[in-house]
Amino acid sequence: MKVTLTFDNGPTAPVTSKVLDVLTGHGVKSTFFLVGENLTDPANRAVAERAAAEGHWIGNHTLTHSVQLGDSPDLATAEREIGEAQRLIGELATPGQLFRPYGRGGVLDRRLLSRPALVYLQQHAFTCVLWNSVPHDWDDPDGWADACLADIPTRDWSLVVLHDLPTGAMRHLPRFLEALESLGADIVQDFPPGCVPIRDGRLREPLDHLVVD
Repeated sequence: MKVTLTFDNGPTAPVTSKVLDVLTGHGVKSTFFLVGENLTDPANRAVAERAAAEGHWIGNHTLTHSVQLGDSPDLATAEREIGEAQRLIGELATPGQLFRPYGRGGVLDRRLLSRPALVYLQQHAFTCVLWNSVPHDWDDPDGWADACLADIPTRDWSLVVLHDLPTGAMRHLPRFLEALESLGADIVQDFPPGCVPIRDGRLREPLDHLVVD
């Protein structure tokens, strides 16, 4: 049973710093999918630099996290939300260019991407990383850990979406990691192939169910 942990919507310096402390204590490497505009705050930039220096991967989770690409099917939106965020991430991007679209509640449907966004990801050699386990830590800050621990054994490899946000949810991260260790889970940094429909700009499977025309 493999588990990959990812953190979306940060960095938020106080919370992300504590998350990094916990991950270090458990020897876990993860991926932080950053909202680009958060990096304009020097404290947030510094904690993102720390994450990269400690071996965590840094990905792009749009510039503003305010619009689903499928709701604005034009090239300008894709260039701004993906391209400008990537410019702000800059040299922190590791490995390559990782992108996670905004799913509004973790929903995988045709609002996720637009046709111009899909073309943009391919032309700029992005790797698109989706998910298969969403424990809703943002709206269930005290129940997410138990929900996730119940969900993980239902598949061979779970890619979990968590959020390093000031909701109070991350105070349960130590207990969650201890429970994973007790379950004998193999916590890895790589992504399950089924959650990576685009790798280095190459489409690996049809995405019509996630793209609005």
